[in-house]
Amino acid sequence: MRKAALLLITVLSVLFLACESKEPTVTTNPETTPTETTNPDDFNWSPDKFADKKIVRYQIPGWEKLSLQQKKLVYFLTEAGLSGRDIMYDQNYRHNLVIRQALDKIAKDYKGDRKSTDWNNFITYAKNVWFSNGIHHHYSMDKFTPEFSKDYFVSLTEAVGSSVSEEVLTAMFDPTVDNKKVNLAAGQDIVLSSAVNFYGPDVTQAEVEAYYKGLKKGKSKKNPISYGLNSKLVRNRAGGLSEQTYSANGLYGSSIKEIIKWIDKAAEVAENEAQGKALRLLSEYYATGDLKTWDEYNIAWVNATEGDIDYINSFIEVYNDPMGYSGSYESIVQIKDFDASERMAVVATGAQWFEDNSPILDQHKKAEVKGISYKVVTVAGESGDASPATPIGVNLPNADWIREMGSKSVSLGNIIAAYSNANGPGILQEFAHDEEEIRLSKEYGSIGDKMHTALHEVIGHASGKLEEGVGTPKETLKSYASALEEARADLVALYYIPDAKMNEMGLLEGDGAAKEEYDAYIRNGLLTQLRRIEPGKDIEESHMRNRQMISAWVYEKGKADNVIEMVKRDGKTYYDVKDYDKMRMLFGELLKEVQRIKSQGDYEAGAALIEDYGVKVDAAIHEEVLARAAKLDIPPYGGFINPRLVPVMDADGNITDVKVEYPDDFMGQMLEYGEKYSFLK
Repeated sequence: MRKAALLLITVLSVLFLACESKEPTVTTNPETTPTETTNPDDFNWSPDKFADKKIVRYQIPGWEKLSLQQKKLVYFLTEAGLSGRDIMYDQNYRHNLVIRQALDKIAKDYKGDRKSTDWNNFITYAKNVWFSNGIHHHYSMDKFTPEFSKDYFVSLTEAVGSSVSEEVLTAMFDPTVDNKKVNLAAGQDIVLSSAVNFYGPDVTQAEVEAYYKGLKKGKSKKNPISYGLNSKLVRNRAGGLSEQTYSANGLYGSSIKEIIKWIDKAAEVAENEAQGKALRLLSEYYATGDLKTWDEYNIAWVNATEGDIDYINSFIEVYNDPMGYSGSYESIVQIKDFDASERMAVVATGAQWFEDNSPILDQHKKAEVKGISYKVVTVAGESGDASPATPIGVNLPNADWIREMGSKSVSLGNIIAAYSNANGPGILQEFAHDEEEIRLSKEYGSIGDKMHTALHEVIGHASGKLEEGVGTPKETLKSYASALEEARADLVALYYIPDAKMNEMGLLEGDGAAKEEYDAYIRNGLLTQLRRIEPGKDIEESHMRNRQMISAWVYEKGKADNVIEMVKRDGKTYYDVKDYDKMRMLFGELLKEVQRIKSQGDYEAGAALIEDYGVKVDAAIHEEVLARAAKLDIPPYGGFINPRLVPVMDADGNITDVKVEYPDDFMGQMLEYGEKYSFLK
């Protein structure tokens, strides 16, 4: 058992790690690195830094081992993903595309002074917009404040022979207009006060609720269709509401037709019939916008488990919709990491044991956990909501009734490895309570993070079931559904990571990783994640709400037994876990309650958990965290430059190979994408 655990740690140590300038030359053809760079010392992992963000590069190890057919499949899927890039900008805000096009043209063509303070501030603003797919911060949801004047911006547009409307200028420079991309604050109309472009500008929350309630009236709650997933809800000429469907002949049609073109090419070189069937259904769904076809596609995609290449593509996650209906466009193209996947698949094989032994109520447990697959993958390309900022793990599909048939979980191994190579130890040194906490992190942090990710994605999201007749979480839990779902998955991971079963399965040895993960979770939930929040702001992002809610709830409920102690030393705040066993019991109690809330659709209890523990920030501790973090000069956010896949053609135009290049210029890649993949005008 010791040998198996150590082997797992060794093989996967570079694959999983929890996520945390000099002005480049403007170019649309940045210098590249040869196809394979295997020595991390020879690779510039983080070539740029601006505002609160750092830019990271990732490699595609093992590319040369793929067959030509597989390389073509990856290339076609990557091109399909990039063809939808404009959609994400427009979904995020109705003026984003016009603003980005103006920024692109200025950054590429401006011949004036490129050394002034105003110009440097302009470039920082442009990079923020490229990074976030729009003028609102990708995480805090706040609108970026230009550190240059409106007059200066107008002079730049005039200098390159373009212009923007007064309405667009107001959107950019007036801090009171559309200042929050997604507003989940209680007591407000979260549709009217959110800048996202899933609804017409005069559509209200009450109207959205009434529209979808009417749409579902009389429909069977068994196998519910994901209403609103691929549409924008707008006011029609009669004054009512109508959906504009995302499809080849509907909204975003010019971009979607390009996506379809590349998906059809991918289907022709599919590795097997099941994969080809799923791709053809995805193409049909894009062509028609039919949500029944979307369900058919998801079932086919879940069952397409053979082959080395897989992908995520379409309108999927609903975090950016305050009502939780419309999906953001995203694409991730991935290659199986064989060695790591085989070892971590043991988590998926134990899914039924985890379900049976969960602390949740028996009526909320699945009698039979089906079709779970878990892979460590190598990312080959990303777009839309997955780029430049990317997840490190994904579990799909999102529809609970399809999850009953199966689900796919992946960890993005080379992305996490790139984060690992680009990160430093400063945050740990500053916020860890003592040397023992630091020792545990250094010794067990990598494997602890791996196991948390695996348990969260594979077991957590796939576990539990709704009670008969209960609506979907977006219907019952509304704006709190996402935060509660992430909390449920985190709690599954936190509850099971100290379990003796982890040792029996050869995944862990001893209790070091569990202690490290408990320390790290509380440290992040109550302290370090606050460096991502501006002074005076509440927590808006669902994952951050989830982490603070869990940490604050466990801290409060464990006070009587001194489970977690707040320590004040030299003007600094620390949290010290005193009783790991009782802490696990508290995680189990909270998991039981969060699962009950989801299974029974208890909106009031779910809202109370998030609002009471996950939203408000202690102002004094927040100020302290910001001051301590500022001294470290470590950006809290990271995003990626994608590799470039370049087809090699023969004289007849046939692809004979696909080469990989590694650009190192973030702005160069953004301008290149703007020229090549702008299909929406």
